[in-house]
Amino acid sequence: MAAELVEAMNMVKSFRVSDLQTLLASMGRSKSGLKQDLVGRALRLVQTEYSPELLKNVRQLYESRFPKATGWLAARRPDGIPVAYSSLSSSPTTTSQSADYLNGISKPLLTPGAEVKLVPLPFYQTLETLLPPTELIAHNNEKLQDSQCIFELTPNQADQIRNASEIRPGSRSIQVVLRICYSDSIGVQEDQYPPNIAVKVNQSYCHVPGYYPSNKPGVEPRRPCRPINITPWLHLSSVTNRVTITWGNFGKRYSVAVYLVRVFTAADLFNQLKLCSVENPDRCRERIQDKLRFDPESEIATTGLRVSLICPLVKMRLGVPCRVLTCAHLQCFDAVFFLQMNEKKPTWTCPVCDKPAPFELLTIDGLLSEILKETNEDIEEIEYLTDGSWQPIRDEKDKERERERSSTPEYSVVDICIPEANGHSPAHSSTSLTGRPGNGSMGMTGVTAAPTAAPGGGVVVDLTLDDSSEEEEGGGAGGESEDTEDSADSPTPKRGRYNYDKDLVTAY
Repeated sequence: MAAELVEAMNMVKSFRVSDLQTLLASMGRSKSGLKQDLVGRALRLVQTEYSPELLKNVRQLYESRFPKATGWLAARRPDGIPVAYSSLSSSPTTTSQSADYLNGISKPLLTPGAEVKLVPLPFYQTLETLLPPTELIAHNNEKLQDSQCIFELTPNQADQIRNASEIRPGSRSIQVVLRICYSDSIGVQEDQYPPNIAVKVNQSYCHVPGYYPSNKPGVEPRRPCRPINITPWLHLSSVTNRVTITWGNFGKRYSVAVYLVRVFTAADLFNQLKLCSVENPDRCRERIQDKLRFDPESEIATTGLRVSLICPLVKMRLGVPCRVLTCAHLQCFDAVFFLQMNEKKPTWTCPVCDKPAPFELLTIDGLLSEILKETNEDIEEIEYLTDGSWQPIRDEKDKERERERSSTPEYSVVDICIPEANGHSPAHSSTSLTGRPGNGSMGMTGVTAAPTAAPGGGVVVDLTLDDSSEEEEGGGAGGESEDTEDSADSPTPKRGRYNYDKDLVTAY
């Protein structure tokens, strides 16, 4: 029973679309959909409703395409791979030859309904399934294993690849890709490479994405697991294509699948985003008002929310503000840079809060798009208010410069570069408190100014003369001065030109 079930499943895997439709119609099932849908529907039919009548229909369809089943299977069986399930049937019949291989790959006996589903990828649209997810089986105890799979391209599929346009040099928009993931039937599986992976297509090794170095100390490099493009090494004809996968056997189970896909670029996804996912500005205002609505249970009333106009990814002004519908924050990131980054290194993570940011949940903020058009390039931050309006927030440096301009007093310019006629330093020139040169009075006690004519035509004020020096000069010319009563009672201390006592010594 088990051997017949595996045999029937192997036959179904090799059916064409017309064969699948005939089988499903004969059992009262829908025959519409793509080939991958038809294959999955037929496999579930075989697994859940296995009967002699169903097996008979499968055998008839299979033998109508391959009259010599034994010879066909032997011709496509990889050399050097032992039979894994020969114990299922002791007779050397078609059953023992076909039960252990599914499209050239060793296939274990799966429990009914155990199907591996790969996660859909935004940059890849699946057109047809050339090989459904099939588990890689270790044939011995060696750590390095080799597994093979084979498939053929129909004339229509080959023409699609030949006529596809180039999205970049050497890469077409229609490709055949190899995807590998964990063999887990629960949920959808992301692409995951096994250790020591190498892929050889028709005797030629193809490129497998390498590791990305990590900038953080102590963090191991990461390998971006993505579909492997095997198109350049395929036979675009009815000749059988053989793929050999070398992988490390360290206890985990992996499955491999081959798809015909249409490849999109970041520009293609951006055009889809602009057409299908732009949030209305009024809806954005409603969201802001909901966030700022007064909460009586909250002790702190929020009157505004600040949003930066700088993209957190590239630290540049936003071009197309984008965010994730499931994120709670209003901060946006640039849609173009985000898509380009995920095209090279797919992470699909929000750069603001590090939560998942799948392409299906991205949206363009219509309100912030209008704000970016209305504000100048020097505005880097805005604030949303409770009524849904907004106001620009200037940089703190600009505010500081404005405060300095408003608090700095205005002084007239004093020319101190003209040397004095009496040989004194320019530093002794006019430096009155009012800032106006040429005044006789300096506004300081005991200091007089004598204007003189400078060689350059300007007026130079000599501040070296004071009352004490004039008295000394007068005494030297006419003899000793007579002491007055006032001077005897309270002798006047000698003061210098800068109005301090000469007897004082200042220590710096």
